[in-house]
Amino acid sequence: MNIAVPMHHPSDADEATPPSFDQFPLSPPMRAALRAAEYRVPTPIQAATIAPALAGRDVIGAAQTGTGKTAAFVVPLVERLRGDASRGAAATALILAPTRELAEQIFGWTRRLGCGLRSALVVGGVAYGPQTAALRARPSIIVATPGRLVDHLDRRTLGLHDVRIFVLDEADRMLDMGFKPQLDRIMGGLPPRRQTLLFSATMPAGLGALARMHLHDPVRVAVGQQALPPSRAAQDVYLVDSGAKTPLLLSMIAASGGNVLVFARTKHRTDRVARSLCAAGHAAQRLHSNRSQSQRREALEGFRRGRYRILVATDIAARGIDVAGIGRVINYDLPQTVEDYVHRVGRTARAEAAGHASSFAAPEERAQLHAIERHIGRTLPRQTHAAGGGDARSSAAPRPSRQTPAGDTRRARREWEMDTTNGAKGARKRRPRTFGNAGRSRRRRQA
Repeated sequence: MNIAVPMHHPSDADEATPPSFDQFPLSPPMRAALRAAEYRVPTPIQAATIAPALAGRDVIGAAQTGTGKTAAFVVPLVERLRGDASRGAAATALILAPTRELAEQIFGWTRRLGCGLRSALVVGGVAYGPQTAALRARPSIIVATPGRLVDHLDRRTLGLHDVRIFVLDEADRMLDMGFKPQLDRIMGGLPPRRQTLLFSATMPAGLGALARMHLHDPVRVAVGQQALPPSRAAQDVYLVDSGAKTPLLLSMIAASGGNVLVFARTKHRTDRVARSLCAAGHAAQRLHSNRSQSQRREALEGFRRGRYRILVATDIAARGIDVAGIGRVINYDLPQTVEDYVHRVGRTARAEAAGHASSFAAPEERAQLHAIERHIGRTLPRQTHAAGGGDARSSAAPRPSRQTPAGDTRRARREWEMDTTNGAKGARKRRPRTFGNAGRSRRRRQA
């Protein structure tokens, strides 16, 4: 396979006829499921990949976050499995995702669009028993994170011999998190005759090597500009000392409306920022790998339903948070890599909506800032601020009034008492981290 062959980019000619799900040979149950999910028109990545995937071709799909990649593989996967079942053939689809949150999101879509096919979710942070029982029921679709899947392989509670369709979602993130040994083991245990669908927002060199080894003559589709933030997301930066970041954050949140997603560098820092927000009377929650799966699920669902206005998260959540209408992303700390920056910003301005992403850059983070600006090809607008307690204004930040739900603040305070032991006692000393590949093994453990 020649990975250097250019990917197909949908052209104006492709768009002359408005795309429609009617252009695909879908079954009546699938059409009904799409209508129930309020899918009316396929997104560009869906329009370009569903047909070859339905035909059994291997596919490499590259598109920005928030463009509908999940349905681009779930729809053809379900249709092909249902066709095999009607012929009496035993077939399974395996979908791998880098984080528990993303796996749960995909699992939800396999149930919404599954047309009655049984699905199983296999992720870390929860007991093995229910997962083992679900696997014994011989599900048609297994959605898993690499680490927990390998655990089940070691326990011999799962075999891969019936897998006919294999999906790697956010494949670049898996490599970045250091999952290549697990991926090599999993893919080495799959049947040689299978369909492989690889979807990603970026296409680093390591992903090309993976594709050369495991995909056969794939159809390559690239939609939009990969590895760049959504064009509908306004971006700016505040140059601020590290000690002034929290006052600046509090000032910005008080001056703006809507829900806010805040990214911090470490788990301890995430806890500290969320604690400051709660102390200021905001309905805030936090999401990182030291929290149990039930706590992570509750935090994400509370943010999605509006119970919490603010969610503070580490990068583990950057690709697992699919919440409609996030008005603003704030990078309390700049990320380790430009790819992480792209995916953080991609949490806003989803599904053709507008959004706003602001970053705080301390003097020691200027190298990260310059790398981000080189990557996106422009200088981010510098915003003025008075982090000592005054206003922090952005040209795109309105100042509506806001009432914080008191009940959620009390709930968050109770969680601190239960979930935090003696304040900072026991917190690991933060090691210096570089802008590059440092911390990869830690992120692998987080999933």
